[in-house]
Amino acid sequence: MVGLGKWKFNVDTMFYRGDAFLSIGEKDGEYDIGLELPGMDVPDFSVNDIQAEGNTVTGNVKTSLLRGKEIPFSYTFEGESASGFMKVPFMGKIKLNNGVKVG
Repeated sequence: MVGLGKWKFNVDTMFYRGDAFLSIGEKDGEYDIGLELPGMDVPDFSVNDIQAEGNTVTGNVKTSLLRGKEIPFSYTFEGESASGFMKVPFMGKIKLNNGVKVG
C-alpha cells in the first residue's frame, strides 16, 4: 500500500487556513483514511473508489455537506514528502503541496 502514515499539509482556502493532517492506514486489506483540521470540526465523510498506481493514490470523497457530489482527489508520495489535490465542488481545485510525513 502506498502512502501509509500521517501526513501534514498546509491549506489556504477561504474556509480554512492552517495545517491539515491526513492519516493513511490499512484495515482488512483496504485503505483507511482520516482527516484532522485543528480547530475545526471535520464533517462525516467516506472515501470510495481508492486506487493506487505506482506512488499515486486516487479516489473520491463523499460528505453529508455536499449531498450527491463527489470530491475527487489524487496524492503522490515520494519518500517523506507528498503532494496532491482535491477538486471540491463550488471551490475548485485545492492544491496540497509540500506535504511532509509526521508519523
